[in-house]
Amino acid sequence: MQEITVEELLVRGYSNLVDVRSPGEFARETIPGAVNIPLFSDEERARVGTTYKREGQQAAQWLGMQIVSPKMEAIMQAIRQRGEEWGEPPTIFCWRGGMRSRAMATFATFSGLRVRRLQGGYRSYRQHVLETITPYELQVPVFLLHGMTGVGKTELLRKLEEKGYPVLDLERMAGHRGSVFGHIGKGKPANQKMFDARLFETLHENRDASFFVMEAESKRIGNAIVPSFLMEAKKQAVHIQLTAPLEVRVQRIYDEYVIPFSWRPDFVEKIETAYTSIARRIPTEQAALLRQAIAERDYRTAIATLLVSYYDPRYQNKQSEYVEKLEHHIDTTDLPAAVEQIGDIIEKGLAIR
Repeated sequence: MQEITVEELLVRGYSNLVDVRSPGEFARETIPGAVNIPLFSDEERARVGTTYKREGQQAAQWLGMQIVSPKMEAIMQAIRQRGEEWGEPPTIFCWRGGMRSRAMATFATFSGLRVRRLQGGYRSYRQHVLETITPYELQVPVFLLHGMTGVGKTELLRKLEEKGYPVLDLERMAGHRGSVFGHIGKGKPANQKMFDARLFETLHENRDASFFVMEAESKRIGNAIVPSFLMEAKKQAVHIQLTAPLEVRVQRIYDEYVIPFSWRPDFVEKIETAYTSIARRIPTEQAALLRQAIAERDYRTAIATLLVSYYDPRYQNKQSEYVEKLEHHIDTTDLPAAVEQIGDIIEKGLAIR
């Protein structure tokens, strides 16, 4: 068994990460890319914790042994499979590099499996993330994409990333999209710890980047707060205004949120929830039109109503502070062409800096 530090983990690029904590702990926070092979279920972990409080450490350890013993072969099989699939020894971690990861790593070593163990566990990783991003300053230019809902900002970021551009997709990191339709087909939004971890990982992977592309975002995205260094970077960014006709924007939102998910049993319920959350914020006449469109499953009309009566006015109000900074304007009706235009702006922008 090889003990490694967080710094060694990052420098050497080990990627076969195994979180041995309970599924509930794993769901709340983990190192991005890790898989969960738990020693205890959530209920089992609670039992061990209760025993520790009532009867002490020795009794809790004995109960833990009784719980784990019958399933240890299956756990070792999962560890061995990870090693074979990745061609790299798994790096095992728990909350603080304590008994759970030590027990798992010891059993694996006795079973003839090669594993690594992360010193300090997830807690040491979290501490490293905070120590890195709290004082962080972006030292490279930022190209900031602005545009109303539906102009294709997320898709453009994805296409730029596919072409090798260094992208900070903050909405993806937060697991949250800005519109009321954004939760459809998505999992739970990330908490602050997972957002920070994803941001840290992206910055680390792109540590040699000479610039970044990102979307103009608010300070809060879902459950996450964007760190100050990114808000400061926006002030010095090259600002790119993206536009598209209303009908193009409506169709894009329809294609992204309605077509892939309308077959789901909970789709209508989610649409109803979205309507309830926004109806009181728009004029009564528009709210009635939106209500009717949803009832008739006329989702294109519903989307258009939302854009015209709610999202567009909000965007225009928010964008007033950037009017004089919008140096470039791109029509995104043709997304591949828009990608090329953004690339040209970046190339020219870097050339004059």
